[in-house]
Amino acid sequence: MTDADVYATFLQAMQRPGKQAASSAPLLTGAGSLPSAFPVTPFACAAIASAAQALADYAEARFGRRHAVRVDRRLASFWYATSLRPQGWQLPDVRDHITGDYRTRDGWIRIHANAPHHRDAALSVLGCGPEHGSVAAAISHWDAQPLEDAMVAAHACAAVMRSRDDWLRHPQGQAVSAEPVFHHARHELPDAYASSGGRPDARPGARPARMHDALATRERPLAGLRVLDMTRVLAGPVSTRFLAGYGATVLRLDPPWWTEPGMVPEVTLGKRCAEIDLRDGPQIELLRTLLADADIFVHGYRSDALARLGLGEDERQAIRPGLVDVCLDAYGWTGPWRARRGFDSLVQMSNGIALAGMQHYGTDKPTPLPVQALDQTAGYLMAASALRGLTSRLGDGLGSVTRLSLARVGELLASGAAVDTEPLAPETQDDLSPDLEQTEWGPARRLHPPCEVEGIPMRWDLPAGSLRSSTPSWS
Repeated sequence: MTDADVYATFLQAMQRPGKQAASSAPLLTGAGSLPSAFPVTPFACAAIASAAQALADYAEARFGRRHAVRVDRRLASFWYATSLRPQGWQLPDVRDHITGDYRTRDGWIRIHANAPHHRDAALSVLGCGPEHGSVAAAISHWDAQPLEDAMVAAHACAAVMRSRDDWLRHPQGQAVSAEPVFHHARHELPDAYASSGGRPDARPGARPARMHDALATRERPLAGLRVLDMTRVLAGPVSTRFLAGYGATVLRLDPPWWTEPGMVPEVTLGKRCAEIDLRDGPQIELLRTLLADADIFVHGYRSDALARLGLGEDERQAIRPGLVDVCLDAYGWTGPWRARRGFDSLVQMSNGIALAGMQHYGTDKPTPLPVQALDQTAGYLMAASALRGLTSRLGDGLGSVTRLSLARVGELLASGAAVDTEPLAPETQDDLSPDLEQTEWGPARRLHPPCEVEGIPMRWDLPAGSLRSSTPSWS
């Protein structure tokens, strides 16, 4: 499967039924591939190209000029790992020390415990101390499937290693395979706004569209657009980082207990980060206020979570008519696992990717992808979905909802075989931007952008900063 094949697959998936693809394939440059049993580098190129092409299409619709797109497969591969290179300081560990793969009596299971509440839930099931050896000893007395069931029941995060055949026979695997990559729907404006001529900015107190009109330029086409980001590791933050790179104002909201120290410097680039606690009624009202003035809402809540707070899809569109709504979950939007907690590494265990890697390389333990390719791919496809929604809204003012899942992205990846190509050459100083980013933790350099949209440079107006370092407001 070549880069062009993968891009064509993504482009076809982006189209609504009855619509013909309007975009031509981007120019792909560079050499080398990440080592994997699956076409990770072609997927990286395709996903980044999809987002870049969606930006080019939006800019053309906005300003009437076409923009060529170029993607560098070498830089795309590197960005799928990390983009940040600290200068004189060190990033914190990404993973908690008990996160990892463990042998059970009849197989393997992965525990994801980076979040403290997930860690505590896992330890409560195992009845052991927080030392890695203690966890391994406790797990060694379990069979894999009963342990996964117990972990899920306790609201911990775990996944048994399954084969591709087992996954495709599993009710959730069958449900995910039947889903589209993009669940996409347009939203008619509520009747209350129909008399306003169908413009989402015509509601009382709404932020006029002309505020974006006054700020957007050919070089910064997303300037003035407001993105409300309620996502965490890793896909959603990748998507909003991409949007911020072209001028969007991104406000990220996190609950008071959330932490991801190893990833924050990587993904908060270009964003303001604030706190919100949705257990508190006034804070829910604050969210409604922020949502009312957002152009794009990106979130990663499970399918039923926001609806329980009175903020389901229809309610969000009523609060902000014309809202471009993009959401992600782990295991799909249908099937028995549709509300299950999950992360990239857990989905790779469930859907057979980790076992396929183990067999491909002849190892004696689960062998996942060399990078978090499901998260990264989903992130760029979320950015593409947001931009497609903006482009559609230019014509009729209507909002949209697009839903994606890590599991469905995994099916795209698992359907392709790795291509034989030369390995990536080691990174050099030439791969890095000469500019210093003064992050909250110290100076750093970033990789050069993995894509180029002609006449529209990718750059960020804010350096990376810590969570909850700003106020929860648009000002």
